[in-house]
Amino acid sequence: MDDLGRRYRYVGPAALRAAVRPGTAGRPIRRAGDFAAWAAEQTAADLAEPFTYVVDVAGVLRLAPRRSEHVACAGGGEVLGAGEIAFRATSGEWAAVEVSNLSTGYCPDTGSWLSVARALDRAGIGRPAGFTYAVVFRRCTGCGERGIVREDDFVCVFCGSVLPREWNVDPSAPLL
Repeated sequence: MDDLGRRYRYVGPAALRAAVRPGTAGRPIRRAGDFAAWAAEQTAADLAEPFTYVVDVAGVLRLAPRRSEHVACAGGGEVLGAGEIAFRATSGEWAAVEVSNLSTGYCPDTGSWLSVARALDRAGIGRPAGFTYAVVFRRCTGCGERGIVREDDFVCVFCGSVLPREWNVDPSAPLL
């Protein structure tokens, strides 16, 4: 399914969203220089592990430390993509080398890659051809729990119901 333009609303714990305060949104990365300046502020240990990211509804990549909540990185708003991202510098050029859609707060579908790729391309940051680790999220129509589909086994781990093949975590998620 092509999710270009799907907006993902926060579906995680209400307490985490309630904790979001003005000014908590992740650093916007609109061009390679933005990333280079941000990377220069990070420690070597921080740069060695993935960061939390979102693509906001304007299509801008936002970054925050790995242990940050996606909803805080998004400033509490809707996103076009969310997950974890790792970068590496080669010959003085930064590139995203690992990108996932692992965000249990937004549960973006794998089609959100298109928005992530566009944000990285606009910023002039190299990237892989797709998610290096893609997560399939579904909401069980039997018990209502959100879960991760593993090894193409579309069965709810909570109640045993068959999970839908199409993304359904937030059926009222607005499309652009």
